[in-house]
Amino acid sequence: MTIRLAVAAGVALGLSLATANAADKITLQLKWVTQAQFAGYFVAKDKGYYKEADLDVTINPGGPDIAPEQVIAGGGADVIIDWMPGALAAREKGVGLVNISQPFKRSGLELTCRAETGITKPADLKGKTLGVWFAGNEYPFLSWMSKLGFKTDGSAGGVKVVKQGFNVDPLLQKQADCVSTMTYNEYWQVIDAGYKPSQLVVFKYEDEGVATLEDGLYATESKLKDPAFVARMAKFVKASMKGWDFARKSPDDAAKIVLAADTTGAQTEKHQKRMMGEIIKLLGAGDGKLDPKDFERTVATLLTGGSDPVITKKPEGAWTHAVYDAMK
Repeated sequence: MTIRLAVAAGVALGLSLATANAADKITLQLKWVTQAQFAGYFVAKDKGYYKEADLDVTINPGGPDIAPEQVIAGGGADVIIDWMPGALAAREKGVGLVNISQPFKRSGLELTCRAETGITKPADLKGKTLGVWFAGNEYPFLSWMSKLGFKTDGSAGGVKVVKQGFNVDPLLQKQADCVSTMTYNEYWQVIDAGYKPSQLVVFKYEDEGVATLEDGLYATESKLKDPAFVARMAKFVKASMKGWDFARKSPDDAAKIVLAADTTGAQTEKHQKRMMGEIIKLLGAGDGKLDPKDFERTVATLLTGGSDPVITKKPEGAWTHAVYDAMK
């Protein structure tokens, strides 16, 4: 009897120690498919930075039918990568998203036009057909058109909007005069399709004064009320930024890590290395801490949506430095 009790006690103690030493599980939902846009997180996992922080991180790729806001609202992720316009729009609709870190300082969004259309300046977009991404990515575009005074319903004096898939086919097939591109991805698809830079006119949202923050890390308000969760996020963000630091210093190695993580086999080394080089240009300071001025600038842009603004009022509590305050 005594031996059985001792054995039972030993098993219980072993289970208790195993539980105590178990790595904290965290699920990260990406905004898009596995690619160098998210290199810092894949590097942190591959290099063991998460493991060193006692974290067991699962990285779930996104896709055209995956909305990160919906995933986290349904409990499918602890933290998501999202563009601030989409996050704030979701917040206003009741999803309590809070920005906890902002690795990206600059926007990579742009509008790429065929030069043969005669477009040379934003005013020339009037009456043209423009390819636009939706699913939350249309918000910066709508703010820009509002600033220009162009309606987007196809009426006279405005622009015609074509719902663009996540490719540049409307431009290549001349169904649109311009299409949405990212500096690190779709623009190069146009180039690879045979266009020369001299045959294109590119408007960067940064240059047009309508850029909004992209690829921030968001968690829910309810979870952030738990100090233990905040502590886990602090370890996660710190390890992730270590991953981004590696990617910044060793872009080719980071691209190869991303390529190895791509289970679809759709990515190429050439494209990922090129993308990594462009992504580095968008990164901010090494710690990824949100600058409140950047938040205010994004909000100001989103509030200028004319009769149909992205958000109707300035959001309160939509960002926090609590995760950084919890770092050791």
